[in-house]
Formats: sequence, structure tokens, C-alpha cells
Amino acid sequence: MTLIARNRPFRLLLSSAALANLGDGIGALAFPWLATLITREPLLIALVAFATRLPWFLLAIPAGVLTDRHDRRQLMLRADAFRALLAVGAVALAIGLKDGTAPGGELAAILSLSALAFLLGCAEVVRDNAAQTVLPSIVAPADLERANGQIWSVENIAGSFIGPPLAGLLIALALPVPFGAEAIGFALAAWFVWAIALPPRARPARRHPLTEAAEAWRWMRAHPVVLRLAIMLGILNAFTLMALTVLVLVSQDRLGLGPAAYGILLTVEAAGAVTGGLLGPALVARLGPDRSVRLALALFPLPWLVIAVSDQPAMVGIALFVGMGAGVVWNLVTVSYRQRLIPDALLGRVNSLYRFFGWGMMPVGALAGGWVVSLAEEPFGRDMALRLPYVAAALGTAALALYGWRRLRLSVLG
Repeated sequence: MTLIARNRPFRLLLSSAALANLGDGIGALAFPWLATLITREPLLIALVAFATRLPWFLLAIPAGVLTDRHDRRQLMLRADAFRALLAVGAVALAIGLKDGTAPGGELAAILSLSALAFLLGCAEVVRDNAAQTVLPSIVAPADLERANGQIWSVENIAGSFIGPPLAGLLIALALPVPFGAEAIGFALAAWFVWAIALPPRARPARRHPLTEAAEAWRWMRAHPVVLRLAIMLGILNAFTLMALTVLVLVSQDRLGLGPAAYGILLTVEAAGAVTGGLLGPALVARLGPDRSVRLALALFPLPWLVIAVSDQPAMVGIALFVGMGAGVVWNLVTVSYRQRLIPDALLGRVNSLYRFFGWGMMPVGALAGGWVVSLAEEPFGRDMALRLPYVAAALGTAALALYGWRRLRLSVLG
């Protein structure tokens, strides 16, 4: 009997993850596309991506303390319900955009969109940390790779395979429609979380938040492999967001894509994640954690190099497919390791500290992508300016791969 069939709490968690990520996937296209309708300034467009990722820098550690202190199911439920309300606010903002003109001017509209993106990101930090932390209490340790692979596959099918092209089609109907669909996805995700029954867990006595956070830091310092992985992930994510933030402009200005075609491009990227989620556990079992992570590191620079030089949508899609598949293989090894190694009483805090290092650099990368294009556009022209973030990402991830091949040893994971 499959894990989904025999484990009802996991089945509900998987369903909730699918719906929440469907909402995320719709927003992943709709928010930047709405930003490009408000303004063509790369730095302002990057501000929306920056606001989306900034909560991972500001709130990752406090979210970990919350996750270990409070009912993890309730945190997920409230976060999804809050995101549903915020998506309704995005509907109102989209309705207010008339013929490409924003009430109050483009800066006011971008700031409003960024505020919504920031609040959605805050809820996502709490929700995702609680969801990843709750998984070991739902499935057996031997099932963690399989459970993580299935969750990532479903999340990417919903969030990137279905969500973006659906958003492109919905935008063609009317600009506010995708945000309404996003709100429905989050609301249904909250309902599935409400139906989950979790085993009782002993919660630690409350102490000062800094004391609790310091315990997570001491644990991570005592486990240098985890700390090294977190820092490497931060560098990797910074370059990734540098590239992905300007992908919407690349798609419009270099590839000549409309919203529906851009959604299909993101769907091809998601297919890489789905493939990695389905085939990754067998690959890791065959190659082992060391060689699996080294393979992922070797593949990371290739997509950005291809996008830097190619104006063919098919080549860009293949590049994104490869990069996303490599990212999922990396996650399968590193996340399953953490879930096994970290004690439950510290799991939320250490996970959040890991994400502080690993995801906290994403807003920096997002803002850097827009800044590089904006700075380079006048001396080099728009076309060359849109290539430079990908050159930087290719060089940066290549250097990271060389470091990882020389210094990273994960044989302990076996």
C-alpha cells in the first residue's frame, strides 16, 4: 500500500500543500506581470520580488521559535487563511488599475503591490516552516525521502506546472481573476489543514526568545555540515533570485512572450522539479548523498549560461528544466538529513535558522537583479543589460560548485 493510501494525515498535508502552492504558482506569474503593467523600470519591478522574499531574512528565526512553541497545525491554518485575505486585497488593486494607469501613480501602486507581496511572504515563512517541521511527526523516518519527494512533486505540479499557465489564461480573461483564484486556493488549503489530526507533542517551557534562538545556533555550530550547507544555499539562492527576478522582462523583451506563453515557460521549469521529485529518491539511493549533491552543484551554472546567450524560448525552457531538477535533488538530500538529525524540540528553530542563512539572501539577489539591469541599461543597452544577471549567476554558481566539490563531504548522511 502506498504512503498516500495508508497515511491519512500525510494525504491531507499533501492536499493542502498542493492547493497552497497552486495559489503561490498563480501569484508567481500574476504579481510580476501586474508589476510590468504598472511600470517598465527594472528596479521597481525587482522591488516586488524583494518584498516577497524579505520576510525570509526578517522572520525566519522568530518563525522557528513560534513553530516550536505553538501548535504547528494552527500556525499553518492561520497562515493560509491570512494569505487568502491578502489575495482578495490584490484583486482590489488589480481592479483599480485602469488602462495601464495606476491610481496615485506608478510608485504608489508598486509600493501597494510590494506591501501585499511582503505580507504574503510573512505568512509563507510561518506556514512553510511549520509544514516542514510537522512532517517527521506524520511519517516514519524511513519514509522521509519518499514523503519529501512526493510533496515537492505535488507542490511543483500545482505551483509551477499548473499555476503559472493557469494565471496566464486567467489574466487574458481579466486582470483581477488570477488573484481571486489565488484566494480560493489558499482558503481550500486552510480547510485541509484544519482536517489533519496530529499526535500530541510535548512543548518546551517558554523562555526568552533570544535564549531559544541561541540554542538553535549552538546546535548548528556543533554540526558544521549543516552550517556549511545553509551558507551554500544562501549563496545559491541569491544568484538564483538575481536571475529569476528579471525573467519576466527577458520573456517579454528578448523572447517576445505574452502572459500565456510565459506561463508555459514556467511550466517547463516546473516539469524539471516534478522529474527531480519523482526520480530523485532513486538517484540518491543509487549515487549516495555525496555524489548526488555534487551532480546538482555541477548542473546549477548551466541554466544561467544558456539564458545569457540564447533567445530561443525552447532552449530557455530546457535550461530552466535542468536547473529546477538539480535543485530538487539538492533539497532531497539536505532536507531529509536535517529532518532525521535535528531533535524534535529544536526542529522548528534549527530549520528556521537554516532558512535564515539559506533563504535570507534571496531578497538581496532579487534586488541585485533589477539593480544590475537598471544600471547597465544606459551604457550597454536593454538587451545586454538583461543578459548580465545570468552571466553573474553562471559565474557565481560555478565558483560555488568548485567549492562544494572540494570542501563538502556528506558521506555522514548515509
